Amino acid sequence: MALISPKPVSAYPWWIRVFFWKQKRTYGRVLDPGLLWARSPRVFAAVALLYGALNRSSSPLSPALRSLVTVRVSQINHCAFCVDINSATLAQRGVAMEKIEQLGQWQNSSLFSADEQLALTYAEAITLPSPGVNDDLREKLRARWNEDTIVELTGLIAFQNLSSKFNAALDVPSQGFCTVPRIAT
Repeated sequence: MALISPKPVSAYPWWIRVFFWKQKRTYGRVLDPGLLWARSPRVFAAVALLYGALNRSSSPLSPALRSLVTVRVSQINHCAFCVDINSATLAQRGVAMEKIEQLGQWQNSSLFSADEQLALTYAEAITLPSPGVNDDLREKLRARWNEDTIVELTGLIAFQNLSSKFNAALDVPSQGFCTVPRIAT
Protein backbone atom coordinates (compact mmCIF):
# COMPACT_ATOMS: atom_id res chain seq x y z
CA MET A 1 0.00 0.00 0.00
CA ALA A 2 1.28 3.44 -0.89
CA LEU A 3 2.73 5.46 1.97
CA ILE A 4 1.43 8.81 0.68
CA SER A 5 -1.87 9.44 -1.06
CA PRO A 6 -2.07 11.86 -3.96
CA LYS A 7 -4.22 14.92 -3.64
CA PRO A 8 -7.04 15.50 -6.13
CA VAL A 9 -5.64 17.04 -9.32
CA SER A 10 -7.66 20.21 -8.68
CA ALA A 11 -5.73 20.76 -5.41
CA TYR A 12 -2.39 21.31 -7.21
CA PRO A 13 -1.26 24.71 -8.53
CA TRP A 14 -2.40 25.54 -12.07
CA TRP A 15 1.10 25.28 -13.52
CA ILE A 16 1.48 21.75 -12.12
CA ARG A 17 -1.86 20.82 -13.70
CA VAL A 18 -0.37 21.81 -17.07
CA PHE A 19 2.26 19.06 -16.56
CA PHE A 20 -0.54 16.66 -15.61
CA TRP A 21 -2.46 17.59 -18.77
CA LYS A 22 0.61 16.70 -20.85
CA GLN A 23 1.05 13.40 -18.97
CA LYS A 24 -2.58 12.55 -19.63
CA ARG A 25 -2.13 13.27 -23.35
CA THR A 26 1.08 11.24 -23.49
CA TYR A 27 0.20 8.28 -21.24
CA GLY A 28 -3.59 8.35 -21.11
CA ARG A 29 -3.54 9.25 -17.43
CA VAL A 30 -1.70 11.30 -14.84
CA LEU A 31 1.27 9.34 -13.53
CA ASP A 32 1.22 8.36 -9.86
CA PRO A 33 4.78 9.59 -9.15
CA GLY A 34 3.91 13.01 -10.59
CA LEU A 35 1.02 13.33 -8.17
CA LEU A 36 3.37 12.54 -5.29
CA TRP A 37 6.32 14.73 -6.37
CA ALA A 38 3.87 17.58 -6.97
CA ARG A 39 2.95 17.67 -3.28
CA SER A 40 6.14 19.76 -3.19
CA PRO A 41 5.64 21.94 -6.29
CA ARG A 42 9.15 23.43 -6.42
CA VAL A 43 10.76 20.01 -6.08
CA PHE A 44 8.40 18.66 -8.75
CA ALA A 45 9.40 21.46 -11.11
CA ALA A 46 13.11 20.80 -10.53
CA VAL A 47 12.71 17.05 -11.08
CA ALA A 48 10.64 17.62 -14.24
CA LEU A 49 13.23 20.02 -15.65
CA LEU A 50 16.07 17.63 -14.89
CA TYR A 51 14.20 14.75 -16.52
CA GLY A 52 13.56 16.89 -19.59
CA ALA A 53 17.22 17.84 -19.83
CA LEU A 54 18.34 14.22 -19.62
CA ASN A 55 15.68 12.87 -22.00
CA ARG A 56 16.16 15.42 -24.79
CA SER A 57 16.56 14.37 -28.41
CA SER A 58 20.00 16.02 -28.67
CA SER A 59 21.50 13.85 -25.90
CA PRO A 60 24.83 12.27 -26.87
CA LEU A 61 23.38 8.95 -25.64
CA SER A 62 20.97 7.10 -27.91
CA PRO A 63 17.35 6.86 -26.72
CA ALA A 64 17.57 3.05 -26.52
CA LEU A 65 20.77 3.16 -24.44
CA ARG A 66 19.22 5.71 -22.07
CA SER A 67 16.19 3.46 -21.62
CA LEU A 68 18.28 0.32 -21.09
CA VAL A 69 20.12 2.09 -18.28
CA THR A 70 16.94 3.42 -16.66
CA VAL A 71 15.26 0.01 -16.71
CA ARG A 72 18.30 -1.68 -15.17
CA VAL A 73 18.63 0.90 -12.39
CA SER A 74 14.88 0.54 -11.76
CA GLN A 75 15.22 -3.24 -11.49
CA ILE A 76 18.05 -2.95 -8.97
CA ASN A 77 16.06 -0.45 -6.87
CA HIS A 78 12.88 -2.59 -7.00
CA CYS A 79 10.76 0.20 -8.45
CA ALA A 80 7.70 -1.45 -9.99
CA PHE A 81 6.47 1.78 -11.55
CA CYS A 82 9.86 2.62 -13.09
CA VAL A 83 10.44 -0.86 -14.51
CA ASP A 84 6.94 -0.70 -15.99
CA ILE A 85 7.10 2.70 -17.67
CA ASN A 86 10.78 2.55 -18.65
CA SER A 87 10.33 -0.92 -20.20
CA ALA A 88 7.39 0.41 -22.22
CA THR A 89 9.57 3.31 -23.39
CA LEU A 90 12.38 0.90 -24.22
CA ALA A 91 10.01 -1.18 -26.36
CA GLN A 92 8.71 1.99 -28.07
CA ARG A 93 12.32 2.84 -28.88
CA GLY A 94 12.59 -0.33 -30.93
CA VAL A 95 14.23 -2.73 -28.47
CA ALA A 96 12.95 -6.29 -28.80
CA MET A 97 11.01 -7.77 -25.89
CA GLU A 98 13.51 -10.66 -25.73
CA LYS A 99 16.27 -8.17 -24.96
CA ILE A 100 14.13 -6.35 -22.40
CA GLU A 101 13.38 -9.66 -20.69
CA GLN A 102 17.10 -10.52 -20.54
CA LEU A 103 18.16 -7.15 -19.13
CA GLY A 104 18.34 -8.47 -15.57
CA GLN A 105 20.91 -11.03 -16.73
CA TRP A 106 22.58 -8.93 -19.42
CA GLN A 107 26.06 -10.21 -18.48
CA ASN A 108 25.05 -13.71 -19.67
CA SER A 109 23.41 -12.55 -22.90
CA SER A 110 24.83 -12.02 -26.36
CA LEU A 111 22.09 -9.50 -27.18
CA PHE A 112 23.89 -6.49 -25.68
CA SER A 113 26.43 -4.43 -27.61
CA ALA A 114 29.79 -3.38 -26.18
CA ASP A 115 28.45 0.16 -25.54
CA GLU A 116 25.39 -1.23 -23.78
CA GLN A 117 27.52 -3.55 -21.65
CA LEU A 118 29.79 -0.68 -20.62
CA ALA A 119 26.85 1.60 -19.76
CA LEU A 120 25.14 -1.18 -17.79
CA THR A 121 28.36 -2.00 -15.93
CA TYR A 122 28.64 1.68 -15.00
CA ALA A 123 24.98 1.87 -13.97
CA GLU A 124 25.38 -1.14 -11.69
CA ALA A 125 28.64 0.18 -10.24
CA ILE A 126 26.95 3.45 -9.32
CA THR A 127 23.70 1.89 -8.07
CA LEU A 128 24.93 -1.14 -6.14
CA PRO A 129 26.93 -0.66 -2.94
CA SER A 130 29.68 -2.92 -4.21
CA PRO A 131 31.97 -2.99 -6.16
CA GLY A 132 31.47 0.69 -6.96
CA VAL A 133 33.19 2.70 -9.66
CA ASN A 134 36.91 1.96 -9.88
CA ASP A 135 39.81 3.31 -11.93
CA ASP A 136 39.61 0.46 -14.46
CA LEU A 137 35.96 1.27 -15.20
CA ARG A 138 36.75 5.00 -15.44
CA GLU A 139 39.46 4.23 -18.01
CA LYS A 140 37.04 2.13 -20.07
CA LEU A 141 34.54 4.97 -20.01
CA ARG A 142 37.21 7.48 -21.11
CA ALA A 143 38.33 5.16 -23.90
CA ARG A 144 34.78 4.91 -25.27
CA TRP A 145 33.11 8.28 -24.64
CA ASN A 146 34.11 11.91 -24.33
CA GLU A 147 33.80 13.71 -21.01
CA ASP A 148 30.48 15.36 -21.85
CA THR A 149 28.92 11.99 -22.67
CA ILE A 150 30.26 10.46 -19.44
CA VAL A 151 28.75 13.35 -17.46
CA GLU A 152 25.44 12.86 -19.25
CA LEU A 153 25.45 9.11 -18.54
CA THR A 154 26.39 9.69 -14.90
CA GLY A 155 23.61 12.26 -14.54
CA LEU A 156 21.08 9.89 -16.09
CA ILE A 157 22.06 7.08 -13.73
CA ALA A 158 21.96 9.40 -10.72
CA PHE A 159 18.55 10.74 -11.76
CA GLN A 160 17.13 7.25 -12.21
CA ASN A 161 18.43 6.29 -8.79
CA LEU A 162 16.66 9.34 -7.33
CA SER A 163 13.43 8.57 -9.15
CA SER A 164 13.33 4.83 -8.55
CA LYS A 165 14.32 5.09 -4.89
CA PHE A 166 11.63 7.75 -4.34
CA ASN A 167 8.97 5.57 -5.97
CA ALA A 168 10.09 2.35 -4.28
CA ALA A 169 10.17 3.98 -0.84
CA LEU A 170 6.63 5.30 -1.32
CA ASP A 171 5.51 1.96 -2.81
CA VAL A 172 4.31 3.47 -6.09
CA PRO A 173 2.78 0.58 -8.06
CA SER A 174 3.13 -0.29 -11.71
CA GLN A 175 0.55 1.44 -13.89
CA GLY A 176 0.35 -1.40 -16.43
CA PHE A 177 2.34 0.06 -19.32
CA CYS A 178 4.53 -3.01 -19.98
CA THR A 179 4.44 -6.46 -18.44
CA VAL A 180 7.90 -7.94 -18.04
CA PRO A 181 8.99 -10.78 -15.80
CA ARG A 182 10.04 -9.82 -12.28
CA ILE A 183 13.83 -9.69 -12.22
CA ALA A 184 15.83 -10.74 -9.17
CA THR A 185 18.87 -8.55 -8.52
